Order: sequence, then C-alpha cells, then structure tokens
Amino acid sequence: MPELNFVLHDKQLEIFNSPARFKVAAAGRRGGKSYLSAVALIIEGLKETNEHGYNLKSKEVFYVAPTFQQGKKIMWKMLKELGEGVIEGVVENTGVLKLVNGRTITICGSDRPDTLRGVGLSFVVMDEYADMKPEVWDLIIRPALSDVEGGAMFIGTPDGKNHFYDLWCFAGKMSEETDEWAAFHFNSMDNPHIKNKEIEAARLSMSASAFRQEYEASFAAGGGGSFKEEHLKIEEKADEVGAVYIAVDLAGFGDGAGMVKSAIAKLDETAISVVEVSSKGWFVVDIIHGRWDVRETSMRIIKAAKDYHPVALGIESGSLKNAVMPYLDDQMRRMNIYPRIEPLSHGGKKKTERILWALQGRFEHGRITLKKDHWNRAFIDQLLDFPNPMAHDDLLDSLAYIDQIATTNYSQFVDVEEYEPLDSWTGI
Repeated sequence: MPELNFVLHDKQLEIFNSPARFKVAAAGRRGGKSYLSAVALIIEGLKETNEHGYNLKSKEVFYVAPTFQQGKKIMWKMLKELGEGVIEGVVENTGVLKLVNGRTITICGSDRPDTLRGVGLSFVVMDEYADMKPEVWDLIIRPALSDVEGGAMFIGTPDGKNHFYDLWCFAGKMSEETDEWAAFHFNSMDNPHIKNKEIEAARLSMSASAFRQEYEASFAAGGGGSFKEEHLKIEEKADEVGAVYIAVDLAGFGDGAGMVKSAIAKLDETAISVVEVSSKGWFVVDIIHGRWDVRETSMRIIKAAKDYHPVALGIESGSLKNAVMPYLDDQMRRMNIYPRIEPLSHGGKKKTERILWALQGRFEHGRITLKKDHWNRAFIDQLLDFPNPMAHDDLLDSLAYIDQIATTNYSQFVDVEEYEPLDSWTGI
C-alpha cells in the first residue's frame, strides 16, 4: 500500500489522537476542520478491523453534510487529492470513493435522510451539525454504528446555542466520566498556516459578534443583545474597598453522568458570586461555578465564605436550599465558620426580569467591574447571549441576587437634596 503523508497542526492532532469514540469539535473558519475530516475518513476507511476486534469489510464510512451538494463542494476534491494512491475507483455522480482494500467512503446529505438508511457504518463525520436536524443522528446514524461499535466526529462552526451546542456541552460533561465522548474547541488562530495579518484584517472588517462566531468559534455570538460588550469593564483590582457579599444560585446536584443524548438538559450549574460593593458600584471578585453533588456544593459555599469573609451570604430559597442546609450546618461546625445566611427569593419576577433589573442598568452606567480572572469568559459568554433560551444564565442569575442582599450608604457621598434612589442606577 502506498505511503500516506498527512500534516496536522497541534489542535488537529489533539482531536485525531483522542481515543474517544464520539468526538465533538467546535472549530473556527479556516481552522482546518475539513482537512482533519478528510484525513480521518481515509484512515478509518483503510482499516479492516477496529480496536474492538470487529471485521469492518462490509461496513461503510460516511461523510454527512447538510446537503449532498455542499458535501461534494467541501470534501470531494480534498478526499481525492489526499487519498491519491489508495483510491481504486471513483463514482462522481453519487460521491463514492472505493479504496484499495475494497471499502468505500461516501458523501451524503442530511437533507435526504432516506438515502442514509439501511447501511452498516464503522465511522461517520457529521460536518456543520448545527445545520442538520438532530433526528438524523439520533434515529439513523447512531443505530447504524452499533454493529461494530463504530465512531463519529461532529465538527462545525458554532451558530448560536442550538443542538450542536447542546451536544458539545454534553460531550464535555461526559468526558469527565467516560472515554466514549470528548469535546474540543479550536479557533482560526490555532491554524499556523493562516497569517496573523489576515486574522487582524478580518477582525477590523467584521462585527465583534461575527468575528467571535466565525473565527473564535464562540457559541455566544447568537445572543439576545440585552447586554453590550462595550459596557464591560475588567480590571485587576477595585477602585474602592467595599463590603463583600456572596450570592448562591443552586442547580440540581450531580454531574450528569449516565444521561443519554435524548435526555440532554441544559446541565445548569451552581454559581457562587463574590462581590465587593462600594460607592463605586460592584466589583465582581469571583464567580465559582460547576455541577457538584450536594456535599461538595456545601463545601464550595463554606470555603468561599472562609476565603472572602462576606457581610452576608444569600442562598436561593426552595427545595435545593433545604437539601443543602444540613450539609452547610455540618461544614460550618467543622470549619468553625458561621456566615450570616440570608434567603433569596424571586420576588414575584421572572428570571429574565430579575436579571435585567439588577444588571442591565449597572453595566450601562459602568457600575459593575469584573476582576480579571479565568471565569471571565464563561460569564461574558452568558452575558452577551442573554436572554437566549438555549443559553445558560446561571452565572448571571447568581450575580443578580447580589441586588437583594447588598446595601450601600450613598448619602455620605452626595448632598441629601441631590440624592437619587438606588433604582436609578439600574436604569429601569
């Protein structure tokens, strides 16, 4: 068999070398996702047995695009060029490559699902999965892989928060518990073959939202527009020392292990916002977030209280608070820390209204500053996407609760006759 010579950059190699059976990759434009897909298709097509010991001779390899025409345009020429020397035959009109070992690689369109039925598969690439109906994977492709425990790679550029985003989040969560799934992210800048000046030219000519989606592969670009990026302030330290408050928005306890694709939920996270409140506004020191069991959740909350010494610690009322309180009591006795715990409530408002009331005006007036830290990206993604119903808002909800427990005495800074109600800062 002729020798094949493929050159993959670091991010492509990371995905290619992953042992995960199902790989979900969010990629920026010109990041090299099509090249990676072609290499994977050829390598998988040349296998005669897989790691599970199954004979693959009678199984097919599919490249599935939103339409057949799109698949031919993206992949057909590249496959023929990269596979030169191992391709025995080509059927142009149906998009089928026959390899020297007798196996085939077929270009398919998800818009014609009936053409995908009735075959046994060993490997499939689902390209631009965001533009496909999820039923194509759930009802047709996934069952076709079962005979030989075949694998799949989902790859595409984000298009807001949709089923591709859900699957990417699910893969990331499941990768913590099983080697069956893995989630990857690489942007256009990860491709060393694209010159920096080309990236910068695109940045200058495109909107910030479009650039984040197309080049940075950000799922946040399809946001609701309630908050503007230009209103964000990120600093190393606060302008003025203030009192610390902590607000906790509890999610269901657990890590999502054991969930199946059809049962994917939003996978909400518990979020613990630590905010320093002064006459200058809110300085968001930290937002600790994750999906933990009830015991670890209680430990995270008390550790935050130990580290930051809040004036008050607010926890959303309800069944989740009732569930975590016995564990919090144990942690407080164990660590000899007894923060003042305040109940938080919805106040008769919908979540969207509460978040907008507490945060929108403050951001617009420069009254909220984020401390530069690793959690910024997750928070900003949620902020710019709000109120997209497909997006997470746990970090925003936690921060908005600070409005219920934080108090600031403004009268010492302004003349009483000129004093304005606090609500004026919210802009509502």
